Amino acid sequence: MKTVNARAVSGLNKSFEAITIERRDIGPKDVLIEIKYAGVCHSDIHHVRGEWGEETYPLVPGHEIAGIVSEIGSNVTKHKVGDRVGVGCMVDSCGECENCLQGEEQYCLKGNTLTYADTNKYGDGQPTQGGYSTHIVVTESFVLRIPEGIELATAAPLLCAGITTYSPLRHWGAGKGKNVAVIGLGGLGHMAVKLAHAMGADVTVLSRTLDKKSDGLQLGADNYYATEDEATFKKLASSFDLIINTVSAKVDLDSYLGLLKLNGAMVNVGAPGEPLSVNVFSLIGMRRTFAGSLIGGIAQTQEMLNFCAEHKLGAEIEIISADEIDEAYDRVDKSDVRYRFVIDIATMV
Repeated sequence: MKTVNARAVSGLNKSFEAITIERRDIGPKDVLIEIKYAGVCHSDIHHVRGEWGEETYPLVPGHEIAGIVSEIGSNVTKHKVGDRVGVGCMVDSCGECENCLQGEEQYCLKGNTLTYADTNKYGDGQPTQGGYSTHIVVTESFVLRIPEGIELATAAPLLCAGITTYSPLRHWGAGKGKNVAVIGLGGLGHMAVKLAHAMGADVTVLSRTLDKKSDGLQLGADNYYATEDEATFKKLASSFDLIINTVSAKVDLDSYLGLLKLNGAMVNVGAPGEPLSVNVFSLIGMRRTFAGSLIGGIAQTQEMLNFCAEHKLGAEIEIISADEIDEAYDRVDKSDVRYRFVIDIATMV
């Protein structure tokens, strides 16, 4: 076992503190990663605060991980020491079910293993602990290659925010000739705008106010509208082929569904802590679809990283130290980040 430094919360309403955790010994197919940067995802906040259900503490969050391979197992063939690599929201799956065999490990029928807040299937079955730490051990099939051309710090959020938005854009055919709207310009939303623009779509941001309009246009949006203005929903009625909803808050789904064209789809990637409801007449009149999407499989995540390298895309970030995580969480609550906090793990001493 390897003892490493980490930042964790010991219970509900607790602040982050420095602790040490143990990582398993390297197995034949394992990779030991020295973590350089870890993104702060809103999912981390939901878990830390118990907003998605009961949690096991101490809890080390973090599933936007970028680092360097420092050791490999005897049978590892996909990675070598010194490689630039990343780890996202999952670190294993059954590998045998229909969905896994199709490269959709995120929908593993037996349940994939999450990077943190899950049960480690190796050894003692203790909870998995995430990337707010100096090292992590992951089976090689769930380690992604970070291509040259993307800085490790800006690559870290791609392992969640990037793939979470890339996957539905690809699945629902965003590209040239398609009108795509993005609800919210935050950690997820800003990546959705960048990716949809790079795919060739006409991109519109739908945000509560126009406060971030200049940012949205600079990131690649063609249009930007304030949803607090009721005229927006009349003006844009039946305008979009695809709407990506990135916000983790309750919204009026029926109003947004009214913005879809015939056969249009609205896809939820934000995960609010309370149920959403929809009037079925918002769907059947124009054969609209309301759907959800969860990250992406390993192969598609690598595809996304390669796409970002090709188009010179990375997250817009603010780097923080390990002692600033609590403050960062509070600032995320206030939407006071442009657009993703990333922890410099070198400060985790």
